[in-house]
Amino acid sequence: MSPTQTGGGRFRAYLEFIVAILYFFMARSLARHGAQGLANGQWEPLVEQTMLVFLLLAGYAGFGFWLDRQNHPVSEQGLPGREGWQNEVGLGLAVGWSLALLCVIPMVVVGGIAIVLNLQLSAWGWLIADTAFFALAALAEEVAFRGYGFQRFEYAVGTLGAALGYAAFYAIVQAQLPGSSHSSIAVSVLFSLVLSTAYVRTRALWLSWGLNFGWKASRALVFGLAVSGVNSHSPVVQGDPMGPFWVTGGGFGLDGSWVAFVILVVGLFVIFRVTHELDYRYNAPVIVPAGIPVDLDAAARRQHEAAMGPTEPTGEALVQILPVTAPPPTKPPE
Repeated sequence: MSPTQTGGGRFRAYLEFIVAILYFFMARSLARHGAQGLANGQWEPLVEQTMLVFLLLAGYAGFGFWLDRQNHPVSEQGLPGREGWQNEVGLGLAVGWSLALLCVIPMVVVGGIAIVLNLQLSAWGWLIADTAFFALAALAEEVAFRGYGFQRFEYAVGTLGAALGYAAFYAIVQAQLPGSSHSSIAVSVLFSLVLSTAYVRTRALWLSWGLNFGWKASRALVFGLAVSGVNSHSPVVQGDPMGPFWVTGGGFGLDGSWVAFVILVVGLFVIFRVTHELDYRYNAPVIVPAGIPVDLDAAARRQHEAAMGPTEPTGEALVQILPVTAPPPTKPPE
């Protein structure tokens, strides 16, 4: 699986990776300050993620267009409008939901979850807004951590180096959150590797976006659990997990539990299994014709004659019925 080569040498690609990292922090700061000025407390997270997605897509598209002469810079970030992309998103959703469910089951068996429901009509409206928030937040993460910057870094250091480097980068970003721990950092590293594998196997962000969204939104919106230390995302379901820290992750949520780490290890093998066909379709080497034109029929005929001897033509023999010229007339005897 070779990285996307869009022009320039490896050193230039590494410099573009550094620029992409710096732009990410700048875009995140601009989105946060812009949201504070445009929205109140309840709408601020949704507005911030909307602005962040726009800034990342537009900024990285500009880098791809001006620095690498990309004809379709948004598509080449990992968002091609190819056939079946909706199925890839759905597959990612299914995998993310399944992994989250596998983490919740031990929690229920060992301790349990105390759930409080709020079925007011206004709560359902906010549930839609929170769903949009998780979809945009997952898209922002995929564009930032597996989009243009990842591709340039991959070209500079290779696929494995880029996956490990961005896993460390993602873990550093997550470690800044309140309540993070050694287990949460380990989960962040492994989760990033799972998402990077999904991108590399499909050469698009559709599968990894669906997986990221399913992993986080299902825990918050369906079970009411905390996600990265925040437990106020679901207005309908509020869950209070009970059990040991290594199962529940405490107040940080499953992102800080060792159970999630083990389940994500399984998730790596699941991604390899479900992307077998997509990997063959989008990572198979392209055969480019080159060299000197060869007459294959003549070459095969020469090889046959060398082995069997020359072959006489098999046309039908002609039978002469009449002479070519009539004989001269004979003179009668005198």
